[in-house]
Amino acid sequence: MEYLEEAEMSMLKAIENLEERLITVRAGRANASMLNGIMVDYYGTPTAINALANITVPEARQLFIKPFDRGALKDIERAINEANIGITPTNNGEIVILTVPQLTEDTRRSYVKQVHEMGENAKVALRNARQDANNSIKKDEELTEDQQKSMTEEVQELINKYNKIVDEKIKEKETELMSV
Repeated sequence: MEYLEEAEMSMLKAIENLEERLITVRAGRANASMLNGIMVDYYGTPTAINALANITVPEARQLFIKPFDRGALKDIERAINEANIGITPTNNGEIVILTVPQLTEDTRRSYVKQVHEMGENAKVALRNARQDANNSIKKDEELTEDQQKSMTEEVQELINKYNKIVDEKIKEKETELMSV
């Protein structure tokens, strides 16, 4: 039974990873998670933006980044420029303002392709988890052939369930991206 639990844990991690990656794909709306992964060189130490500032979304297409220390304004602005997220920051002396541009049809389609790639990567991770579980089941000499067959079928049911979840999440994100 432990093989199934390990496989399911690996599959859950793949789904969580997919969700985290999907959040970073912008859909024409401002979202504080767009800045995840952007590190600011703050007094020589790479620091996440959300650790240096309050991030607010005053409007659907704007992000305000208000640093706790005004001295970090230029560093935050530079880090956003270097991250190349497709948005140019504006600094008014107190806050950094990001205005998310309206997405064009071509941009939406390229994001949809990117989302489908992420989904495919998640499915590869699911298949790897299935392969690991099946290999472990086959190597276990205490299991009878019938037990091994039964367990590999259960692993297959698990991967089918998680593949459906991946497909649903990709479909949701595609719908979000293509809605104007």
